[in-house]
Amino acid sequence: MQKFFVWAKRKKWWLGASALLMILYACALPSRLFTAPTSYVIEDSHGELLSASIAADGQWRFPVAKNIPDKFVQCIITYEDKRFFHHWGVDPAALGRALAQDMRHRQVVSGGSTLTMQVIRLSRNKPRTIWQKLIEITLATRLEFSYSKKSILALYAGNAPFGGNVVGLDAAAWRYYGRNPDALSWGEMAALAVLPNSPALVHPGRNRNALLRKRNELLDKLCLTKKIDSSTCQLAKLEPLPNQPLPLPQFAPHLLDHFRQENQRQPNTTTRVKTTIDGPLQRNVIDILQHYHTIYRANGINNAAAIVLDVETGNALAYVGNIYNPADSALQSHVDVIQSPRSPGSTLKPILYAALLGDGQILPHTLIPDIPTQIAGYSPQNFDLSFDGAVPASRALSRSLNVPAVRMLQLYRYERFHTLLRQLGVTTLKQNADHYGLSLILGGGENSLWELSGVYASMARTLLHLPQNKGGYDLDDIHGPGYRMDERHVSRHQPGPNGLLDAGAIWYAFNAMEDVMRPGEEMLWQQFSSTQRVAWKTGTSFGFRDGWAIGVTPGYVVGVWVGNTDGEGRPGLLGVATAAPILFDIFRLLPAGNWFATPYNKLKKVEICRQSGFRAGEYCTDRDSMWVPAAGLRSGVCPYHQLVHLDHTGHYRVTENCEPPYRMQHKSWFVLPPTMEYYYKQKNSYQPLPPYRPDCLASLENEKAPMELIYPRPNARIYVPVEIDGTPGEAVFTAAHRSPGVQIFWHIDNTYAGVTKDIHQLAVHPTPGKHVLTLVDENGERIQTNFEILSKDKE
Repeated sequence: MQKFFVWAKRKKWWLGASALLMILYACALPSRLFTAPTSYVIEDSHGELLSASIAADGQWRFPVAKNIPDKFVQCIITYEDKRFFHHWGVDPAALGRALAQDMRHRQVVSGGSTLTMQVIRLSRNKPRTIWQKLIEITLATRLEFSYSKKSILALYAGNAPFGGNVVGLDAAAWRYYGRNPDALSWGEMAALAVLPNSPALVHPGRNRNALLRKRNELLDKLCLTKKIDSSTCQLAKLEPLPNQPLPLPQFAPHLLDHFRQENQRQPNTTTRVKTTIDGPLQRNVIDILQHYHTIYRANGINNAAAIVLDVETGNALAYVGNIYNPADSALQSHVDVIQSPRSPGSTLKPILYAALLGDGQILPHTLIPDIPTQIAGYSPQNFDLSFDGAVPASRALSRSLNVPAVRMLQLYRYERFHTLLRQLGVTTLKQNADHYGLSLILGGGENSLWELSGVYASMARTLLHLPQNKGGYDLDDIHGPGYRMDERHVSRHQPGPNGLLDAGAIWYAFNAMEDVMRPGEEMLWQQFSSTQRVAWKTGTSFGFRDGWAIGVTPGYVVGVWVGNTDGEGRPGLLGVATAAPILFDIFRLLPAGNWFATPYNKLKKVEICRQSGFRAGEYCTDRDSMWVPAAGLRSGVCPYHQLVHLDHTGHYRVTENCEPPYRMQHKSWFVLPPTMEYYYKQKNSYQPLPPYRPDCLASLENEKAPMELIYPRPNARIYVPVEIDGTPGEAVFTAAHRSPGVQIFWHIDNTYAGVTKDIHQLAVHPTPGKHVLTLVDENGERIQTNFEILSKDKE
């Protein structure tokens, strides 16, 4: 025993050397065999290629696929390594045969490499010497211990050269045959399988006889080994060889760029992604945009974009970021409009309407003033430059009136609306709320088609999920769009009683949006039961630079933008005229479904005044019961109905100072303020208040003023431009009087300026500087205001 320990002590270095060799062997294999850059690749939801870009080193090299087609496995094993599934990385028989051939020919004829050894050689890219061959043998056995046979084949298929700048089976299949490798025939797969053996010699563009011979020899071997039958072999031999490399599909180049930008922020992720895009739908949307592009370009409108989202998941089903024609530099095809911040026009109005309803500040049909408005120097205008006096909130939304929208935002407060938009997922509003002010509701901010479509999808999802949430709100239903197949929005919250927007308010907003007349159909669409119900909203930015249309159904959200990426405005670039036709053509591609169910558990029944849309007040005689969002129970009562006292004839108003109460008639009367009345009665049936009996005028000290100044507003600063002929321009001042036929006398700085009757508008030529305007009616009623005329140097 003692002799044994002495011997072991002498031989201890052998043990250390053996341990060191085992450690070196275990650590010999790099953690990443291949570090060369790969192409960015996006696939549709069915695994079909949508778009790909060349790798940074100029090679078409797709990321290694997990699954290899069985045809390629059979072809490559038969051609390169028939005992692949039976050796541990080295095939002694193949090495012996190769050594004998090399000695017989006195040069390297065959290397005897297995597929595993070829993977190692491809990863190392070293000169082919005996020493490197020994290293390859060692690393090949190490690779077999770390990877499955399937993974080794995948590494080979993903990194083998296929001629020119084509690397890997996936890239080769698309470059040479324009198809996914899974769709290749036996003849096509055999042609590709022989290329890695001699990619420089056997190139599809030349040496076609050599390629044909090698392919057919492989087919004969496959037939001989019973991998294919004889008829398949003969038919495969008749298949043509590939010609020059084909361009890869570019069905979603902008989504590819978006994926690449995301990937560069997270560089350790794969450069291949399976998306949620529906390939056939994507191609149809491209065709629709291209069709309208040929029409709109005649008017200098060069660009268009569209997106389709699935409401349930928020996933993108179609993503066309722009008209794609890189050869035409004027199109700026590289710009992804879906991700670009643009002025959204009126597309935010439904969100504000729903927010006000959910707050109980208005009811669905509450009258909103639509009169000339100036707020802190901001003067919004309706598109047609006219005014309705007062308009129901739902009608203001469906007609996309600007002045009522600004007044509703003033009621809600723009600071709150700015915060709400951010909570709904809008990140493009980079400035604080004061920067945008009330113009936010008319497109004064910046939004992207991606985020805005996501907001509408979140609204629809909130309404759609109400039953499964047992009447509660899941805050995780509010999320942005996605495009990756492996992404899932998992709920992290328990449904609660409060949501960002009330479900009943969303339902009313969608119904108001549905009432918009579709372009070119003039309401005829309502006669067809098969026509899909769509809640939709258009938007046009200032200067006719952007045309928007966004539509919502319980299943889908479609967003469309039309314009010029360089911001050039064009006459006729209106959302309703350009984007809306595209929107409905896309909806015709989508399956129709049921409409949103009425969320009765979020609604309460309340008596409303038919004329004003407010909760019915004491003097409202024409009432109706209506389901409204629960918060509507605390909304204000009708302010426009009042009790009017008439004389016994019913033709004059009276007071107790001029008529005994027992001789009076007491009637409920719908009375709007003078300015609202002035415009309202021009477009609506309206019965003005009867005038006071002449003997009652002296007792009207506490009566509301019958006269209002519409323009200018108090402390207005006005610039009057010079006419084309050089003469001073005019400022047109406007007033309203409740009593028809009454004369109003106008004075500027106590100087008489003119008199008006019925239509109270007066053109004046004030000098630059500050002035005082005074109006006096024939009954002695007086109003006064200050204004300033700006000189040209103060403009």
